[in-house]
Amino acid sequence: MYGAILGDMIGSPYEFDMGDKTKDFELFDPRIRYTDDSAMTIAIARAVMDTGLDAKEEDLKAAFVSCMQDIGNRYAIGHYGGRFSKWLKSDDPKPYGSWGNGSAMRVSSIGWFFDSMERTREVARWSAEVTHDHPEGIKGAESVVAAIYMLRTGSDKAQVKEYITKEFGYDLSRTCDEIRPTYHHVESCQETVPEAITAFMEGEDFEDAIRTAVSLGGDCDTLTCITGGMAEAYYGIPDEYIVECERRLPGEFIEILRRFNEIRSNDR
Repeated sequence: MYGAILGDMIGSPYEFDMGDKTKDFELFDPRIRYTDDSAMTIAIARAVMDTGLDAKEEDLKAAFVSCMQDIGNRYAIGHYGGRFSKWLKSDDPKPYGSWGNGSAMRVSSIGWFFDSMERTREVARWSAEVTHDHPEGIKGAESVVAAIYMLRTGSDKAQVKEYITKEFGYDLSRTCDEIRPTYHHVESCQETVPEAITAFMEGEDFEDAIRTAVSLGGDCDTLTCITGGMAEAYYGIPDEYIVECERRLPGEFIEILRRFNEIRSNDR
């Protein structure tokens, strides 16, 4: 989960196509900060931990709503999209048919908690359905956790690519060099998740995967958040990056991250 949050932070100065589409940039730019991506990643993890790994659908969905509304209304104010902002403040929050990439950027912790692909994908689906109940929104969430689950349990990149292509139908045939020239800010799962996976696939280590994702441009904090979650599962994260991450987070987030590290199952 640190990987997703680091991706969010490092990509944040370049959101809305504000970067130069290069891998050559200061990794811990003074401008970096956590955004809504990190806040919602933390909220999803807290919901699973508070409810329990064996919780039923209705209980987990209630926890997802409760934790996202609680954390979302206290942190990263001003970063949320219009419809999600209304959802956060609603007394009766309902899913609104979104295919936005928010469902995919917040789910990295679910890829670590469970000891089967079936349960991993099921819980990811529930986490999406409380807001992003469009099939593309659900697919985005499930594909991200499927990749993380496979990577942290020993699958290689080729196996992950084959599974994601077969199960979810994403086009992973393009290279980053082919994607980069025309890629732009877009907030759909279908135009964020495949690009994030491709950036991870081409990365040579954790840092290189992050730099590759940033170099694509677009919705850079979310794109790099997704890539970072996968890169952590495959490469791990240098200790000094975790220190840099925690320096920029509120204490409540750090407590949830440390609790997550203590209870996640099947840690590689």
